[in-house]
Amino acid sequence: MQGNTHIIGGITASLAFAQISNDNPFVLVGAGIIGALIPDICHGGSKIGRTFPIISKIVNKLFGHRSFTHSLLFLFLVATLLHTIIPYESIIAGLLVGMVSHIVLDMGTKQGVKLFFPINMSVRFPLTTKTGGKVEKVVFTLLSVLSLYFGYELISRFVSVI
Repeated sequence: MQGNTHIIGGITASLAFAQISNDNPFVLVGAGIIGALIPDICHGGSKIGRTFPIISKIVNKLFGHRSFTHSLLFLFLVATLLHTIIPYESIIAGLLVGMVSHIVLDMGTKQGVKLFFPINMSVRFPLTTKTGGKVEKVVFTLLSVLSLYFGYELISRFVSVI
């Protein structure tokens, strides 16, 4: 999936998570966007890879694309690290929700992800799409509509409290 699809996926997942949590939805969404980009640090052409080219090059050399940074092990290590350095649960939750949304979206591509890294096995959904193809545009549109739905729910709840 492309960066914009991952961003809208992070927004949608964060807004959906906000429906069932007591976390600040604005913090969740901000962190969710960042979290949705983090797994692609292994790809030099990604939004985050272009922002941090040296780190991206090192991670890619060590692990390749869609392996370690797209795995449950990476999620666990990042969660552990975040809990030791960030005192705000909403930020941690948003980052992790965004990362999970990224991994799930990439499971919808033909390449899949190495979810159980270091085991060299790709995990993908039975129906996959080509990155940047027409189906991805449909996924982007559906995620946008879901974001509007979840966002409307939160805004109307917020307004009714005031």
